[in-house]
Amino acid sequence: MSIIRPALVLLFLLSVLTGVVYPAVVTGVAQAAFPSQANGSLIVTDGEVRGSALIGQPFDEPRYFWSRPSATSPAYNGGASTGSNLGPLNPALTDAVKARVEALRAADPGNGAPVPVDLVTASGSGLDPHVSPAAALYQADRVARAQGLDSARVRQLVQDHVEGRDLGLLGEPRVNVLQLNLALDRLR
Repeated sequence: MSIIRPALVLLFLLSVLTGVVYPAVVTGVAQAAFPSQANGSLIVTDGEVRGSALIGQPFDEPRYFWSRPSATSPAYNGGASTGSNLGPLNPALTDAVKARVEALRAADPGNGAPVPVDLVTASGSGLDPHVSPAAALYQADRVARAQGLDSARVRQLVQDHVEGRDLGLLGEPRVNVLQLNLALDRLR
């Protein structure tokens, strides 16, 4: 009996320390030092949350740039982050890629450029909000026609939204599709 009381007191104290105090301190520091990231990197326009800079969104209208395909179901479900787990020799992946290429070709039949791989394959998380600059530029003429804009202006908009490598050397240049589409809406 003499061991149970100190054990229960220690359990209670450690539970309060690790379950209340520590999370409160970490949350406070995050809110003070990195408020945007701590709140989900939300993109807000005109007082309305349009999405997160970290999670892709489905765009399927010809007047918008399209994101990478999502491996989650329903599309871009943050609670179901997952890759497709299909290997490069899996016929299901081959069929899905062929169907996506055909859909891109049907949406822009005059575009004879090679289809960038990131427009037909999902990212590892299935939630990637970015496409490569090549993927965005591949879509620029279709978007310009659908929006009634000059193609050169849309291509320049893509170039203006290319994010460089992190710290100048990590990762690849990329374009956040949601931010690009919001900028496109501001052009009109």
